[in-house]
Amino acid sequence: MSTKSKPYFSSGREVLTTIVTCVLIISVTVIILRMMGRPLISTLGTVNLWHGEIVSSENSQHISDWYSFTHFAHGFSIYFLLWSISGILPQFRKFSISLVVAIVLESAWEVFENTDFIINRYREATVALDYFGDSVINSTGDILFMTLGFLMASRLPVIASVSIVVASEVMLAIMIRDNLVLNILMLIWPVEAIKNWQLG
Repeated sequence: MSTKSKPYFSSGREVLTTIVTCVLIISVTVIILRMMGRPLISTLGTVNLWHGEIVSSENSQHISDWYSFTHFAHGFSIYFLLWSISGILPQFRKFSISLVVAIVLESAWEVFENTDFIINRYREATVALDYFGDSVINSTGDILFMTLGFLMASRLPVIASVSIVVASEVMLAIMIRDNLVLNILMLIWPVEAIKNWQLG
């Protein structure tokens, strides 16, 4: 993707403005999540860098977990989407605008993902039987993982970006019998055979 046009900032001021804007968006997201009643950290009062047990009420409560890789893939996907329509963006602000838009999109998803509608949908249609929503620190980590994926996609050749996403999806399918594609499929159109395989 980066082979078409290298992303860049036109000035140091634009770098600062972009960073401040992104931090403000994430801060507003944190406030909204707290207003929705999401816990700041795990209800057990602990903060772990990594939590690897999927069938657990502690899943999605810490800084990172297996599903962090799906948010990492979000970054590549959002970059590809914005890159494909980047012709409509002003040249000198193309990257900064795209980054801000990416963080807005991911933040909006984090808010929507933590509504009762989506939480109950996950619990009814997928294997996430113990899912009760994300902690704020986990949602923040998800946004940062998306940002990392976005930044990597902006610098890597298309083939490298595709390879990383495919490798991530295969790894997740092997390790936890779930990934971004299956997650979306089971959320929108649950397949009983897939659910049985995941439970197995």
